[in-house]
This record gives sequence, C-alpha cells and structure tokens, in this order.
Amino acid sequence: QVRLVESGGGSVQAGGSLRLSCVVSAFSFTGYVMAWFRQASGKERKFVALISYTGDRSHYDESVAGRFTISRDNAENTVFLQMDNLRPEDTGVYYCAATPRWIVRAVGEYDYWGQGTQVTVSS
Repeated sequence: QVRLVESGGGSVQAGGSLRLSCVVSAFSFTGYVMAWFRQASGKERKFVALISYTGDRSHYDESVAGRFTISRDNAENTVFLQMDNLRPEDTGVYYCAATPRWIVRAVGEYDYWGQGTQVTVSS
C-alpha cells in the first residue's frame, strides 16, 4: 500500500523556519515527481513547490520563491521542504504529493497524497 507520511509541522513566529519531511513507501520513488501543496482553512489546496525525479530541477509558486527550498533524498525515499522567513500567510496544512508527470501544478494531476501536517505562523 502506498503511503506518504509528512512530519515537521508546528507553530512558529513570523520570520522563523521549519523543515517538513515526507517519507514515501510502496512505490518506485525515483519514478515520481514530488511536490508540496498547502491548504489554508476554508480555502482550496494550492501548489507550493515540486522537484524532479533526480532532484536536479525544481519549481516554486511565486509566493514562496526565495524563501522555501524543496529537496529529495532518493536513497531514503524522502522529500523535504525547508521553509525560511515564514509569514502568517504561510499558515495552513501542508501536503506532500506524487505524480509521474513532469511540471504539473494542478491538484488533480497528483496520484498520491499524504495526510498533511499543520504549519501555523503567528505575527
């Protein structure tokens, strides 16, 4: 059974940092583009960042570019999201997701999802 398990969420003040992790099991990790999405309370889920199969390329939503860094460790089947200079508007549940398709940002393009981890940024 495919599983994506996120961790690393928490509460921080504006300007702080968090590092999210997502451990994947039961599929060929290197065959999938990995991404992070987030969902604020009462709003739709939105794309944050994605990383290529080998980790050599990445794309970011403009709202997080320059502050967030996505990376992956293919030996450990894990994808990370380093979040620096956090802002209150970054608050939400963060989900990791997997797709075999390159450079897709739509929620519907992703085949597998984790359960999410809460990030709360206070001003």
